[in-house]
Amino acid sequence: MRITISGKNIDITEGLRSAVEDKLSRLEKYFTPDTIVNVTLSVTKKRHQKMEVTIPVKGNIIRAEQESDDMYVTIDLVEEVIEAQLKKYRQKLVSKHQDGGSFKQEYLEEEVEEEEQEIQIIRSKKFDMKPMFTEDACIQMELLGHSFYVFRDAENGHVNVVYKRKDGNYGLIETD
Repeated sequence: MRITISGKNIDITEGLRSAVEDKLSRLEKYFTPDTIVNVTLSVTKKRHQKMEVTIPVKGNIIRAEQESDDMYVTIDLVEEVIEAQLKKYRQKLVSKHQDGGSFKQEYLEEEVEEEEQEIQIIRSKKFDMKPMFTEDACIQMELLGHSFYVFRDAENGHVNVVYKRKDGNYGLIETD
């Protein structure tokens, strides 16, 4: 595994670099040596320590992002999230008999634990989408108490999604 570490609003000290490499080196048992792992460490205005890890694997991306008041705690959290995602992704590959790409063959051939389950849709909803503006969709999302809201944009007719971000602001996903 090749780990690339970059920083935003933070100097990457040798201690931080060592902590990231030590923690993420635990993931080497899953990946081939040529797998690239991109790590971005940052500090926000509120003094929160944030870490983002992105691992491109055969047409998909395994990504984790965590934030806390201590960068070393954040590093631990990200590693746990990545391992959980890898177990789910492995289950998908094994159940669909797909090639693992960046994954070691030994990892894919290990016995799958009983607790790992396929993704199951347990509830489905249908609703009419009346055209509305983005601001109206945000208000509707807040009124419903949801973290996202799907709507048809009144300006262009496309189906879009507004969502509540961790920082309290809103995000918009636009479709073509």
